[in-house]
Amino acid sequence: MRVSRLRALAWFGIAALAACVNSPEYVPPATPEALLDSMRPVTSAALRGPAPGDWLQWGRTYDGQNFSPLTRINRDNVKSLAPAWRAPLKDGLSMPTPLVHDGVMFLHTAPDTVLALNAATGEKLWEHVHTPKDTASTMKMGLGLSGGRVLVPTSDLHVLALDARTGATVWDHAIDVVAPAVKGPTLGLRSAPFVVGNKVIQGVTTSFVPGGGFIVALDLETGKELWRFNTIARPGEPHGESWNGLPLDKRAGGSVWHQGTYDPELNLIYYGVAPTYDTGPMRHPSGIAGTTQDALYTNSTIALNPDTGKLVWHYQHMANDQWDLDWVFERQIATVKFQGRDRKVVMNMGKMAVLDALDAATGKYLFSIDAGTQNIITAIDPVTGAKTLDPGRLPETDRPTVYCPGPSGARSWPPTSISKNTGLLYVPLTEWCMQMTGKVGTLLSAPGAGFASADHPDAVADGKMGRLQAMDLSGHKLAWRHDLDAPVSTSALSTAGGIVFAGDLDPALKAFDDRDGELLWSAALDKAPSSSVITYTVGKTQYVAVVTGMLNNHVSDMLRRYKAFRVNRGGYTEKKAEPAVQVFALPAE
Repeated sequence: MRVSRLRALAWFGIAALAACVNSPEYVPPATPEALLDSMRPVTSAALRGPAPGDWLQWGRTYDGQNFSPLTRINRDNVKSLAPAWRAPLKDGLSMPTPLVHDGVMFLHTAPDTVLALNAATGEKLWEHVHTPKDTASTMKMGLGLSGGRVLVPTSDLHVLALDARTGATVWDHAIDVVAPAVKGPTLGLRSAPFVVGNKVIQGVTTSFVPGGGFIVALDLETGKELWRFNTIARPGEPHGESWNGLPLDKRAGGSVWHQGTYDPELNLIYYGVAPTYDTGPMRHPSGIAGTTQDALYTNSTIALNPDTGKLVWHYQHMANDQWDLDWVFERQIATVKFQGRDRKVVMNMGKMAVLDALDAATGKYLFSIDAGTQNIITAIDPVTGAKTLDPGRLPETDRPTVYCPGPSGARSWPPTSISKNTGLLYVPLTEWCMQMTGKVGTLLSAPGAGFASADHPDAVADGKMGRLQAMDLSGHKLAWRHDLDAPVSTSALSTAGGIVFAGDLDPALKAFDDRDGELLWSAALDKAPSSSVITYTVGKTQYVAVVTGMLNNHVSDMLRRYKAFRVNRGGYTEKKAEPAVQVFALPAE
């Protein structure tokens, strides 16, 4: 590994420096050392209630609402938002959420690199490079902050604690795993480490690894493993009979792709669990008495006690998923109206863009909202939330079937956002489908089946593949929508200034009115945005930041499909530029 400090500003370019210096609110920082030395430890209280200008964790707050209370940039002045600074990054695969604390930006980028930047200028303060053993660098969603430490997942299944002021390693924990018996299956760390109390909680992803995924909790001070929860039910344990009679070494999947959320009042952490990829053995009933094909805890919300790792409740959104249409993304916590009174709910929206709301304390199903992009679910039971599926959409090798969305999802890892001002949920969506064919070569579903691209009927009708969709949570219905030419490739970010930010494959970063979706501002980007959008302050200046040009599976799939979709609709030319952090602020007054 390598740790370095750079004191020169040449790294991010003279133009970026000029943009900052010309602002009357810009106060030249002291030396990099002084900026880092003045940074305060991130306390448990700060994680529960972060300073308005900080962005301390993925989703910003424990409830995962992805909302900022900042108002300096608002509906009235957002049209004046302009580039503030730009910092080039190494090329590679990533899907990061930058974190900001006390004027320092922390960014996990490729290849297994952590950067600390001056959040007002882009100056690099330190760099930590981890060299993974026996594996290539893999995509990551972000970092964790606690105390004076930066928590880092690596491509070789380590979790690191770095000194936030220097980048030096404090501890290095290798997650204990049993190597797969067959070549090819992999375990991975994609989500940001999630700090609750004295524990660093990390989800683990799998493909066809026997035994499936899990969640571990590590001691914040030492890195020692404290507990582990397996996301695939074991034979002889609760719900172990839900795997069609398969022995444990034939059960796979149950990846934990995303960071969790936490309710301090209930002392519960919430995670989503992905489906199995080896769907063939789950396709038809085994005939073994007492077994089902539900495959728990796949496609489930699980509520765990963070002190012990014990399961408190679970709710399965869709059993025996044959399409790879995960219900795995962020579980947002909010208080909404239900049957005339306020209820604390935990919500999840999977790849089909169907939102399920559950009672946060018990997991009882409350209601759903369907964005209208899918054609697989034909009905939802209003009491239990059980889904009725269209049997004609089931994958069969002898029956070509178009199903919407395809396995990349109408929505995927880019987070949704809940505005505390409007009570609306804002969802980045892509309208696209897949055709299941009889061609050999699939990774998923019916053995021998393959995938071919298919356009979504709504996209064909209006020539637009992207959509920013608002949902009325207390009304349990859709609100406004703004259709976009290009798919949205970033999170949605709502602010108290009345704005929703989102980036698409134009490529551009856009600002919308949170009340009705009116487009208020758009700034061309030099490469496709591929991260969560965040906003923060340094001094009196509010900034908006997004990472561009760092591809990941989802953005790569969207680019490929969008280029094909645009062939007969004016074409699409991808810009050539290096990856970068691009940051905007209001200009000099």
